[in-house]
Amino acid sequence: MEYQYPIDLDWTNEEMMEVVSFFNAVESFYEDRVEGTTLLNRYKQFKKIVPGKAEEKQIFKTFEKSSGYDSYKAVKTVQTSNDDQKYFNSSGI
Repeated sequence: MEYQYPIDLDWTNEEMMEVVSFFNAVESFYEDRVEGTTLLNRYKQFKKIVPGKAEEKQIFKTFEKSSGYDSYKAVKTVQTSNDDQKYFNSSGI
């Protein structure tokens, strides 16, 4: 699938890489599987770059529109699990 990641050109290269890394983990959640701790750690890094809830929602919406992947759902699924060490995918397994 071809799409662009929602990045801000004011971010540093390192920040852009962190954001892309987070979205790669979200992609893994939907396309294959991702370890819960990996997704949550990448989300924490993302939140250091995008601390505001409104901006986060806008970025998530932009990503979902272009990719079809709901970042919020992926993060929430792992956060509400009792075991973030296990692997997750979009079916919750």
